[in-house]
Amino acid sequence: MSAKLIDVVVIIPARNEEASLPFVLKDLPRVGMVIVVNNGSTDFTAEVARDQGAHVVNEPQPGYGAACLAGLKELAILVRSGSIAPPRAVAFLDADYSDSPHLLTQLAAPILAGASDFVLGSRLLGKREPGAMPLQSVVGNRSACLLMRFIWGARYTDLGPFRVIRYDMLQLLQMSDQGFGWTIEMQIKAVAAGLRIMEIPVPYRQRIGKSKISGTLSGTIMASAKILYTIAKYVRSAHLLPLVPRPRSQAV
Repeated sequence: MSAKLIDVVVIIPARNEEASLPFVLKDLPRVGMVIVVNNGSTDFTAEVARDQGAHVVNEPQPGYGAACLAGLKELAILVRSGSIAPPRAVAFLDADYSDSPHLLTQLAAPILAGASDFVLGSRLLGKREPGAMPLQSVVGNRSACLLMRFIWGARYTDLGPFRVIRYDMLQLLQMSDQGFGWTIEMQIKAVAAGLRIMEIPVPYRQRIGKSKISGTLSGTIMASAKILYTIAKYVRSAHLLPLVPRPRSQAV
């Protein structure tokens, strides 16, 4: 294992992903810990994750944000108990094998080198497999990024799920969204907190299995509505944004 990647914990929300999860875990470089959050699965997602050596957390409440928060809660418990040392960075990626897990090394490198606080894998800057992102997803992501640029001066190109962030900064962001607004909440708060942000192009392929969001009309509508609601929420309520000291570079 890389001496640096031992300082990274990976959190993977998973709901009924028994078919794809083995590919994700196999392609991940070795890290300090992989936490798979079993988000109310009715298949063998949890068993598959355990068989592959992942630490499994059960979160019955559905929702992408709920799963991510459950993973972070478990991580905090493990750190407090002394089971693991506080990681320098936490990575998030999907369990459907649409991301390229082996690129974690590339996304984590700027943070572990002390050059960045938050690295986002941009699907819109990378090469997308035909059909991997429906038109409505592309338009929705670009529209949300334009709104963030207009309101907060953010220069994002995507709301991609594959991302790595300094653990200490993530704790200060006080993440709270339990649904589709998780990714954009993190991006808004990162800009408001003055984090050093970097985007890296990543490829994106068709997922294994049917999408629970962009693959259905109702899922697309709900996700879009939640993203717009989250933007409006932080526009109206500046006091909800984090008060974070300007981050200092970490030692390599």
